[in-house]
Amino acid sequence: MNAVLCAPAHAARALSCAALAVSGLAFAVPAHAAGELTLYTTREPALIQPLISAFSAQSKIQVNTVFVKDGLLERVKAEGTRSPADLLMTVDVGNLLDLVEGGVTQPVKSSALESAIPANLRGADGQWFSLSMRARVLYADKSLPLTSFRYEDLAAPQWKGKVCIRAGQHPYNTALVAALIAHDGEAKAEQWLRGVKANLARKATGGDRDVARDILGGICDIGVANSYYVGQMKAAKEGSDARKWGDAIKVLKPTFASARSGGTHVNISGAAVARNAPNQANAVKLLEFLVSEPAQALYAQANYEYPVRKGVALDPIVASAIGELKVDPLPLTEIARYRKQASALVDKVGFDQ
Repeated sequence: MNAVLCAPAHAARALSCAALAVSGLAFAVPAHAAGELTLYTTREPALIQPLISAFSAQSKIQVNTVFVKDGLLERVKAEGTRSPADLLMTVDVGNLLDLVEGGVTQPVKSSALESAIPANLRGADGQWFSLSMRARVLYADKSLPLTSFRYEDLAAPQWKGKVCIRAGQHPYNTALVAALIAHDGEAKAEQWLRGVKANLARKATGGDRDVARDILGGICDIGVANSYYVGQMKAAKEGSDARKWGDAIKVLKPTFASARSGGTHVNISGAAVARNAPNQANAVKLLEFLVSEPAQALYAQANYEYPVRKGVALDPIVASAIGELKVDPLPLTEIARYRKQASALVDKVGFDQ
């Protein structure tokens, strides 16, 4: 059966997005294709249902959506050759690479995918593909005279007692620490972590929106959080707490001091074709649809994410509050190599204690 779950906060938005997609011009799927496919996803179904509905309307391919909150790799492994999974979708490049390294994916050769997705945002062997991006940005008190920022600056003495951030062991932050290791080496990354810990205004805990909440509350002046929460907060109902948090901050796109070409750290949502996919061809069609221009526009509109395909318009709120994104050119696979070291460093310095 098709997933029909829809979070109340996103229901109206999801329906309008689906309508836009269905009324769009031709996607990268045959007009009279038929059949079905099974999608295993760790993403909340409400966030992707508009995309799935648009794909099915155009291709006549039924998508059976299975929400797997935890243990995706273990489930597919346990099912083995009998697994009905055709496409595996998840958030965080580390989770995608776990699927690849766990042997439950297969390579895909597609010119449509390769032309739409930059090389640093997909597997060189076609085992995985990014579908949308979320930048790790700086939330700052809007009264601060800041116009630029480097991730390394979070450890600067001027910010002592003024930094808020969620737990270092959260995948969003271990990915950032892994990027620091990739750019600067483990020794400098450890020194940086110790500096950020010394600058914390409160324990590293809570969620990304709590950073904006605590900036409004005067607990901290700056913090690191994901870009799409900015859209969620600024689109919230006038007078609501979330709207107040969003209105209290300005957003900067940090870069790495050691990176000559600049660029902001991103994480992704992405997908891979399952190794034993019974409907492999249909799975590839869905992947190709998801990086088409109309679908990428839906990603931008439905959850305030950054499209991976160049030339696709951003959601107006994201465009106004954050703007176009220059992505750190270091391949995500290179960053993900250090995620275990990053996690060990977080524990070593007692960041979350």
